[in-house]
Amino acid sequence: MERGKMAEAESLETAAEHERILREIESTDTACIGPTLRSVYDGEEHGRFMEKLETRIRNHDREIEKMCNFHYQGFVDSITELLKVRGEAQKLKNQVTDTNRKLQHEGKELVIAMEELKQCRLQQRNISATVDKLMLCLPVLEMYSKLRDQMKTKRHYPALKTLEHLEHTYLPQVSHYRFCKVMVDNIPKLREEIKDVSMSDLKDFLESIRKHSDKIGETAMKQAQQQRNLDNIILQQPRIGSKRKPKKDAYTIFDTETGSTSPKSEQDSGILDVEDEEDDEEVPGAQDLVDFSPVYRCLHIYSVLGARETFENYYRKQRRKQARLVLQPPSNMHETLDGYRKYFNQIVGFFVVEDHILHTTQGLVNRAYIDELWEMALSKTIAALRTHSSYCSDPNLVLDLKNLIVLFADTLQVYGFPVNQLFDMLLEIRDQYSETLLKKWSGIFRNILDSDNYSPIPVTSEEIYKKVVGQFPFQDTELEKQPFPKKFPFSEFVPKVYNQIKEFIYACLKFSEDLHLSSTEVDDMIRKSTNLLLTRTLSSSLQNVIKRKNIGLTELVQIIINTTHLEKSCKYLEEFITNITNVLPETVHTTKLYGTTTFKDARHAAEEEIYTNLNQKIDQFLQLADYDWMTGDLGNKASDYLVDLIAFLRSTFAVFTHLPGKVAQTACMSACKHLATSLMQLLLEAEVRQLTLGALQQFNLDVRECEQFARSGPVPGFQEDTLQLAFIDLRQLLDLFLQWDWSTYLADYGQPTCKYLRVNPVTALTLLEKMKDTSRKNNMFAQFRKNERDKQKLIDTVAKQLRGLISSHHS
Repeated sequence: MERGKMAEAESLETAAEHERILREIESTDTACIGPTLRSVYDGEEHGRFMEKLETRIRNHDREIEKMCNFHYQGFVDSITELLKVRGEAQKLKNQVTDTNRKLQHEGKELVIAMEELKQCRLQQRNISATVDKLMLCLPVLEMYSKLRDQMKTKRHYPALKTLEHLEHTYLPQVSHYRFCKVMVDNIPKLREEIKDVSMSDLKDFLESIRKHSDKIGETAMKQAQQQRNLDNIILQQPRIGSKRKPKKDAYTIFDTETGSTSPKSEQDSGILDVEDEEDDEEVPGAQDLVDFSPVYRCLHIYSVLGARETFENYYRKQRRKQARLVLQPPSNMHETLDGYRKYFNQIVGFFVVEDHILHTTQGLVNRAYIDELWEMALSKTIAALRTHSSYCSDPNLVLDLKNLIVLFADTLQVYGFPVNQLFDMLLEIRDQYSETLLKKWSGIFRNILDSDNYSPIPVTSEEIYKKVVGQFPFQDTELEKQPFPKKFPFSEFVPKVYNQIKEFIYACLKFSEDLHLSSTEVDDMIRKSTNLLLTRTLSSSLQNVIKRKNIGLTELVQIIINTTHLEKSCKYLEEFITNITNVLPETVHTTKLYGTTTFKDARHAAEEEIYTNLNQKIDQFLQLADYDWMTGDLGNKASDYLVDLIAFLRSTFAVFTHLPGKVAQTACMSACKHLATSLMQLLLEAEVRQLTLGALQQFNLDVRECEQFARSGPVPGFQEDTLQLAFIDLRQLLDLFLQWDWSTYLADYGQPTCKYLRVNPVTALTLLEKMKDTSRKNNMFAQFRKNERDKQKLIDTVAKQLRGLISSHHS
């Protein structure tokens, strides 16, 4: 029962669903009926649905049939009308066909024209497309042409920029064309070509810079000299309302605008020719000498190409090689100043270029690299200067070299290079300069001393007198009062030597200029050098003159007078040095001049030479002595040789009037003593084996002549008979023998009041032996004469007593 109810319920639901589906089919658009039908087939009652659908279709067919039956007459009328319309339509068709034929006939030309127009339109469109493509390609071709032109005119950096634009901007727009592919393939080659050509330009630049470094350095040193001159002028003028221009501005020889990161110039001018520039014209700057654009271009090109490090290494390596070449001095550099100047110019030119590169490029060179090069250059330059300057024997060349080194140092110092070692080396060269000066002045002094006439300077007018006094500090009121003509006491070499000493001081002062030394250091240097001049050079020259073989007593006397006046002038030399150095002599550690010692030594040497010369002259006269020691005649005058000797001594000592008193007295006393000693030696010499009383009498006359000379006072200043004491030994000896006063001698011997105190028993015995032998040999019959026998016995007795005195004295 329940199952029946359930089945009935399901049947009702199915029927309701089918009814809904059918309504949906009737009311839904045909395109959307698919889902509805799918729902039918999804169920299990589609057979029953089909039945219902058939039933619904039959119902609709009946309704349609009813509707048609109701409108049939209208349908018939419509058919009739339609048939009429067909006839009219046929006519219209024929008319349209006829019109079409006429139209086709009439429009044939138009069609042809339209075809032509169509073709033209097509061509126009193609042309427009071609133009568009060409307009797209033209910039590429123009850029490529521009690239070629830039390559041809060596504008490599712009060419590289053009290549970058071509590669990244223009070629991508037309990359499908074959010519563009060719260009793309050529781009690496073009880059390499630009790279190689720019490197070639750099090599040319480096070679040109190497050849013209001396010109660049010369320009920089000229500017340094001009600035120094300008500074000196400014220092001499009042500094009111003015500010000094910084040195860097005055020394700038390169255009500072080149420091930009783009090349300065598109032309590779390298080093410009300025050889025809006049020296007195304005010194050209670096922009007039050097074009650094090859360096800048190559640096930028390599930077763009990503090879900057390669370029930097290459540049530094090449410049190091050039530095070694520049620092290699020529073998004959020491011969002329131009050799040194060219050497310095090359070094300055090298470092001026490097300094400019340092300040106008970003990292191509750095300060460490520059400092390394400068340290190498400084050591090699100093070594070269030490070697080559040692060959210089001309003080003028050494002085010019010093000025050149100072200018060299000042120039490089402006560019920030330390130059203290150069100034230290100049102090070494200063010692060498002093040596060359001493050698030069040695020749000057030698010429002055050799050419001097060693005679007092004659003065015939006031003008000449003032001229001499102006050359040498001399004051003598007595000489000033004397009428003209008159004579200075000294010879011409005194003012000449004095002026040459001053010239030497000036020469020393010249070397100390611009060495940044204090006044005390300059003063000390001048005084030490002047002391060397006096104690070594001048002293040696004076000693050579004094020791000359052919020098006469007159010359020696004049030398003593001259050195006396030169000694007095030393205080004026002290004042002269003080005036030029502004350092007072009282300053602590101030060196004193040794001129006084020098002239004293020279004077003493001259005095000794006078003594020696006088003694030699006396010896020469004594060689003329020709005594007849065996004569028995008694003479009545002195020997001729001795008379001549005394006359010579009188004339000689007359020249000694201008000598200091002690010198003349010493010379006179020395001559008398030497004469007395020589006469004593002549009397006692071994070759004289015998002598007679007559010979002794003649010898006594000669001694009396000497004593008469001593008493005459040949040189003033001796007290009473002081000069005669030189002959006291001879006088007592001769008196003893001539007076035969042996009893007194033997009795008083050894007592202070002895009459023959100066007679030595040995001397007396020697002379007595010679007389004893003579007595024996001259008179063979003497033993038969009582007087002679007594005399002989007396001689023997005296001789025996003298021997006793001698033996007792020795014991």
